[in-house]
Amino acid sequence: MTRRSCVIYATGIVCAHLLIVGITLVVAQVFQTMIHNRLKKELTLTEASQVFESWKNPPPPVYMEYYFFNVTNPEVFLAGGKAVVTQIGPYTYREYRPRENVTFLENGTKVYALNPKSFVFVPEKSRGNPEVDILRTVNIPAVAVMSELNSYSFLLRTIVSMYMKSIGVEIFMTRTVHEVLWGFKDPLLTKIHSIRPEVDEMFGLMWKKNGTHEGEFVFLTGERDYMEYGRIDTWNGLTEMSWWSSNQSNMINGTDGSVFHPLLSRKELLYIFAADLCRSIHLGYVEDVDVKGIPAYRFAPPHDVLQSPEENPTNAGFCVPAGDCLGTGVLKVSVCREGAPIVVSFPHFYQADDKYINAVDGLHPNKEEHETYLDLNPTTGVPIRACKRAQLNIILNRVQGFPETKHLNEIIFPIMFVNETATIDDDSAAQMRTLLLIVTLVSNFPLLIVGMGAILLIVLVVLVCRSRQKKVRPVLYPCMNVSTKDSSYDKTFL
Repeated sequence: MTRRSCVIYATGIVCAHLLIVGITLVVAQVFQTMIHNRLKKELTLTEASQVFESWKNPPPPVYMEYYFFNVTNPEVFLAGGKAVVTQIGPYTYREYRPRENVTFLENGTKVYALNPKSFVFVPEKSRGNPEVDILRTVNIPAVAVMSELNSYSFLLRTIVSMYMKSIGVEIFMTRTVHEVLWGFKDPLLTKIHSIRPEVDEMFGLMWKKNGTHEGEFVFLTGERDYMEYGRIDTWNGLTEMSWWSSNQSNMINGTDGSVFHPLLSRKELLYIFAADLCRSIHLGYVEDVDVKGIPAYRFAPPHDVLQSPEENPTNAGFCVPAGDCLGTGVLKVSVCREGAPIVVSFPHFYQADDKYINAVDGLHPNKEEHETYLDLNPTTGVPIRACKRAQLNIILNRVQGFPETKHLNEIIFPIMFVNETATIDDDSAAQMRTLLLIVTLVSNFPLLIVGMGAILLIVLVVLVCRSRQKKVRPVLYPCMNVSTKDSSYDKTFL
């Protein structure tokens, strides 16, 4: 056997082995299964896992942007006209949210944690100074008192109304942004505090929320099932709530929005429990995006999340009392937060009924600025970019005994909205890109083997063809020489 033949046979054998092994691995999905099992094991909330430390101390910076609606014509509105508001802000704060008192339960299948949040003002990301800028907005303590007295006697309401007028308390107040946000001593609440000490004399939208937590959480670690990774097991010891009017509405579903299970699908719905909304919401797939070179799926709340029960009967459970429902795009949360008749929505009543948008001049809802969304890497389930947007509103209506409200028709009045954002930092993004590259290479290793086998197959075909050509030429060449010699001989002879 010649050297050329040995090369051909060796190439054929290696080619056959590579193709057989590669195709077998592709069909059996051995490497994909191995990678997926590895991801399921590593992406769990255990002390040995790689994600535990980032879950305990999230590295991406979180920013809270506060926007307020300044009322420019309160007198016209109280006289029965249409209110005009102008948006001011953002007033941006860096949010720190480490998890504390972390304790593993039930053989590492559950983990208990508190999540206190603290806020530090960031002037370079803000437009204005909250301690200087003046805001004219609804006097929420006054409206809360009027709403509370609505079920009391007309005489009592009249007496309270006269007292409020004597101390200069009106439906609208003028305060600095800092006071409205972080608290001030309210004259009306101070008087009530002297009668009922349990009532706080301070008021602020974020009063007592700087350095405090939203409750005690117990999470599932994903040790038993990777699909349970990060899911809330209990909140303040509760497995379900009791405020709403249906069992489905009272369910505590999903995670807290900071983690999700790996190997996400475009077809699934993701659930998040929002303690500040007192309910769970779901998000659906919107589109594929790219964030700092990392592929991600964008999930956002679909239109049916805040649809009226007429359009989406499953939302009937959020009507309290049963049957007392608002329209599409708004949710009354005063059932879980005692005090004023508070309503939440998306900013500028995005995705809400036109009647709410048109009730006030100065609102301009749009998807780019007012949509809530999450960009998640589908392989790891890690949030790459997040944007949570919510608006705080209050119900204003006519209350007998309070002359200042005599021209009011029920309206959901906008107060402010928040834009909570977080984007993966550069160091974490680089680590994520490296991880995804390794996952891609390992997952596609069988295809690499098949590709090498295909290349060797082409080489084998070329070698065989060239070998055949060389075997044929020595037979034809002497015949051609003989023919030539014969022709020369004939010519010479002649």
